[in-house]
Amino acid sequence: MVSDRLAAWGENKNLLGFLFMLPAAAFLLLFLVYPLGLGVWLSFTDAKIGRPGEFVGLENYIWIIGDYKFQTAVFFTLFYTVFASIAKFAIGLYLALLLNQNLPLKAMIRALVLIPFIVPTVLSAIAFWWIFDPQFSIISWSLRNLGWIDGNIDFLGDAWNARWSVIFANVWRGVPFIAISLLAGLQTVPPSLYEAATLDGATRWQMFVRITYPLLTPIIAVVMTFSVLFTFTDFQLIKVLTNGGPAGATELMATMSYNTAILGGRIGEGAAISTAMVPFLLAAIMVSWFGLQRRKWQQGED
Repeated sequence: MVSDRLAAWGENKNLLGFLFMLPAAAFLLLFLVYPLGLGVWLSFTDAKIGRPGEFVGLENYIWIIGDYKFQTAVFFTLFYTVFASIAKFAIGLYLALLLNQNLPLKAMIRALVLIPFIVPTVLSAIAFWWIFDPQFSIISWSLRNLGWIDGNIDFLGDAWNARWSVIFANVWRGVPFIAISLLAGLQTVPPSLYEAATLDGATRWQMFVRITYPLLTPIIAVVMTFSVLFTFTDFQLIKVLTNGGPAGATELMATMSYNTAILGGRIGEGAAISTAMVPFLLAAIMVSWFGLQRRKWQQGED
């Protein structure tokens, strides 16, 4: 009878799928759900390094909402995410369309495009730190020799120069991920669709709007969701390149949480800052899920 029951369980696909998912669910529960829950709990306490702390309710959230440094961090985090994500998508899509053509040495070019993504983030940040150095910047040296500027540009010492500099560094590092992902999506588009459109007299732009972009929509949804999440939670690049300076101009919510909790010793306040990131991340995921993923055009709707 036991063998019959085991055989029945083996034929139950839902139960079998659930059993196969248990190890992954346990892994996520241990390394994702528990740390997140602990962080949320700590955000309601006045815990400090070496002291567990007591429950203080919404006191930490009230403090960070009224804190000018936190407001600046929220502003720059959103600014950084929006501009870097748009730039990465535009350049990545262009590179994907270019690499999808019959180019000479196409395989080598694709491998070279991946280099910025596979280089460790810290090494990339150190390289850009030298590129943006106020005294030895290659950019300032080149522009000075061309006669376009008289003195060196203070890339990381001026607030807005530093902001655009870190955005440029993030775009340089993130473009390959988007380009290769979209290129993989382009490889799945049937060439017969383009041939039929060519016979109908469609231009390249019309083929992109009516064929390429609609079929790439699912890939774009997934890729841009990951891009937004990675950019919003960026830490290493900012920490090494500017450490949030000058005067907190390039401070992200992630770096501010680390500086407050680990370097400042105020665990509760740092946890509140990191927990405040969750609604923004959920909003990005919801936009992808309810917006791009619906694809009403597939059902014949406008």
